[in-house]
Amino acid sequence: MKKILLILCLLIRNISVFAGQTDTLKIHTNETRYLTNQYFLELEDPDNTLSIKNILTNHHFHTITSTFPRLKYSKSITWLKFAVTNKTNQTFLPITISKSIIDDFDVYFLEPMYHKGHKTFLLKHLSAHDPQFNSNLLNQSVMLVNAPVSSDSTVTFFARIKSNASTVIPIEINSAAQFVQKRSFENLVNGAIIGVFIIMALYNLMLFIIVGDRSYLYYVIYITFLGANQSLLLGFGNSLFPNDLPLLNKYIIPILRVFFGYSLLLFAGEFLHFKQNIKRYYNFYLFLFVLYTFPLLATITGYTHNAYTLSTVATLTTSSSLLVIVSVLYYRGFKPAKFFIIGWGLFLVSIMVSIARNNGFVPFNYFTLNIVIYSALIELILFSIALADKINYYRRENTESQLAALTIARENERLITEQNIFLENKVKERTQELIQTNQNLSVTIDNLKSAQIQLIETEKMASLGQLTAGVAHEINNPINFVSANVKPLRIDFDEIFELLGKYELAANNGTPELLDDANNYKNKINVDFVKNEINTLLDGIEDGASRTAEIVQSLRTFSRMDESVLIPANINTAILSTLVILRSSIPYYIEIKPILEKLQPLNCYAGKINQALINLINNSIQAITVKEMHNNESIAIYTYDHTDHITIKITDTGIGMTNNVKQRIFEPFFTTKNIGEGTGLGLSIVFGIIEKHKGTINVESVPGAGTTFTVTLPKDLVDEDDDHS
Repeated sequence: MKKILLILCLLIRNISVFAGQTDTLKIHTNETRYLTNQYFLELEDPDNTLSIKNILTNHHFHTITSTFPRLKYSKSITWLKFAVTNKTNQTFLPITISKSIIDDFDVYFLEPMYHKGHKTFLLKHLSAHDPQFNSNLLNQSVMLVNAPVSSDSTVTFFARIKSNASTVIPIEINSAAQFVQKRSFENLVNGAIIGVFIIMALYNLMLFIIVGDRSYLYYVIYITFLGANQSLLLGFGNSLFPNDLPLLNKYIIPILRVFFGYSLLLFAGEFLHFKQNIKRYYNFYLFLFVLYTFPLLATITGYTHNAYTLSTVATLTTSSSLLVIVSVLYYRGFKPAKFFIIGWGLFLVSIMVSIARNNGFVPFNYFTLNIVIYSALIELILFSIALADKINYYRRENTESQLAALTIARENERLITEQNIFLENKVKERTQELIQTNQNLSVTIDNLKSAQIQLIETEKMASLGQLTAGVAHEINNPINFVSANVKPLRIDFDEIFELLGKYELAANNGTPELLDDANNYKNKINVDFVKNEINTLLDGIEDGASRTAEIVQSLRTFSRMDESVLIPANINTAILSTLVILRSSIPYYIEIKPILEKLQPLNCYAGKINQALINLINNSIQAITVKEMHNNESIAIYTYDHTDHITIKITDTGIGMTNNVKQRIFEPFFTTKNIGEGTGLGLSIVFGIIEKHKGTINVESVPGAGTTFTVTLPKDLVDEDDDHS
């Protein structure tokens, strides 16, 4: 075993020949030095397969270009080799590393041992998780190992560092006295910083309770998450998870960063009223919430490295976007936004400096290490001033509006006083004018009523005119038929009478010549044909008389259109009578389909029901005739019997109507016909008739496909005079 350790020692002394040359870091009393690339060599172990025995004999240690060691996703575990000389009067040197996102920090070295005059080496292991190094309150915010190095001696160390986050590794090697003094000062400052966060949160929570403005509540939430994130950067989170740093670094820190972003957006949106002030870009504001959701999902799914990167991208995007939005609001006149411009500007600069520091573009020192924390404190102060200024801003606006309202009220009072005097003088004049105007209005109203009555009478006369034209045409056909049959019937009777005369003459004289003459005449006129023709002509006359009687019977239904007395009427008969009257105006290409259920006589105003039917059916006829092309045109008329009412449905295949037209068809004087073709009162009168019967009328129509009118009439209608009595 001794030979093996001796060989290892010799190998360690000669590794520098293969790995490259580095300087030895010398630590003097009251001195703290960062471990830079001048003093260490690096070896990546991304698969965590190398043991300390492999490391001691490994020839692949190499120098790097960056000033500090830097962990990346591709090398989540790295080994460092460095030599330290102790120039202090103490026998150990504290080696520290920030615990904010470091999971493991182990240090190995070979300690020389002497036995019976022989020098051997013993492998030593120091871990930052050892309670002896972190039991003191001074050590809670850093990972610490006290490396035993005798005064004026040099020891070569092998450090193993593990983290799932991409980060710079600032390793400090301290003299013992300087470490205690520095940690005391840093803990004092860190405690003061956390105290500021707590005080600000409690103060604004009290303001929220007093004022009730939700901006203060969202600000308290923002301070809480900002303080939580900053306390983790300062290392206070390690007190809560002293033995489970991977849980802290892998889940808690990235999740807190996401919720810090959410709280920032909520506070900004509420305080600056984004929903009202930036309506045009409000969707982009909502997109920023989605942007923070990506690192949250990456954290939950275990992609911690991506979560840290996405969180940084989301924070940069949010800060720069909010800076632009707030600048626009300030330009528009929202004065409290000026403090947000400064606050977010500083915060954005601090984040950019922090990123540049981690990538080696700016020096790594105490100021750049803590610039985010300092900018956060300044940001808190500025945001608090902004909240106070917002209250003053609204208070000034309220005062100005009250002064403006008072000025307006005084001016209104003066004007009212003047107007009262003026109005008193005008009232008498206007009273006389109003009396005269009322008289004129009475005359105008009487004239309008007279005009309305005349228009309604005109529509009735139009219906009666159409009725008369139909009746005249219908009666004219059978009368012409009768007239046409009279002349041939007279000729037939003259021939029969002449034949009878000849037979009578032959019978009286008894001469064969006269009898032969009569028989010849009989053969000449063809008596059988004359008999058949007489019967045919008489049938035609009888048919004409029957049709005339039918028309007269139908006409009786329309003989009392102005009656205002309820009488029982057969609605089916009224429909058929209407079709008889309108038969002459129905073109040949329209098929009439009456499908009528058996109905009991309905108590109604019969004449007005007939007027409504003739208007509805005539409208259907006109809706079909105006079509350019006619194919399978029809008008179907249905009646249905129900328990307490009847239904009349009239469906045509006409041109139909649009929704706009359908909404106005029952308005007086509204018509789609050309000038001179209609008054626009037909359907208005129909609506009034149905309303008078306590019924309803509905219309369904599809442009180009036809229209259906559905009328319901109650069975229990009683006369209004009887009902009131």
